[in-house]
Amino acid sequence: MSEQAGEPVQLKVVVADDQAAVREPLAAVLGLAEDIDVVASAADGTEVLAAVAAGPVDVVLMDLRMPVMDGIEATRRLSEEHPEVAVVVLTTFADDESILGALGAGARGYLTKNAGRQDITRAIRAAGAGQSVLDREVQDRLLATARAQAPATEQAARQPLPDDLTPREREVLALIGQGLSNRGIAETLFISEATVKTHINNLFAKAHIRDRADAVRRAIGAGLS
Repeated sequence: MSEQAGEPVQLKVVVADDQAAVREPLAAVLGLAEDIDVVASAADGTEVLAAVAAGPVDVVLMDLRMPVMDGIEATRRLSEEHPEVAVVVLTTFADDESILGALGAGARGYLTKNAGRQDITRAIRAAGAGQSVLDREVQDRLLATARAQAPATEQAARQPLPDDLTPREREVLALIGQGLSNRGIAETLFISEATVKTHINNLFAKAHIRDRADAVRRAIGAGLS
């Protein structure tokens, strides 16, 4: 993020979608937000990489199905070459292959195109602050996938949790296992999202949890969900 004297902090955003009828109105709407500056739009992954190279860019709002270079490959390249740039996926696809592919490539957020403008701007702001946002449909898919995989990986799923997890960290893990987002966990426990993020970072480090899907498996295996 950049800041000039007397002006609010603005997130520099690139909007990527191969359909101009989607890309251009979305860029215009996002540009109305005081703290978002749409610095470029892109019709494919190669254009995304070029826009980021020209920089500065904080967040890319990324479609997945694009010609020349798709969104997953572009996300992977950004993660390797520009790890400081956050990617939020915005797509019509919510299948396991798309979700796991994008998150595995390094996307920090994943929304379907059913998301409203407020949901999208909130996800961009969260990504710019180093947080992850997954919409409910995506959370449900991850939860279902993790539950389906748990019996096949019984030994891993039953890996005991470390003794030094605090009661609050166990509560947070249990709620992740139920499919709640950071915001949902914060509302359930009456704490801030920043505090939730701290607990998640701590428990992931202590329990050697790789990602949210892994956290769901561990919660199920430990009998927390």
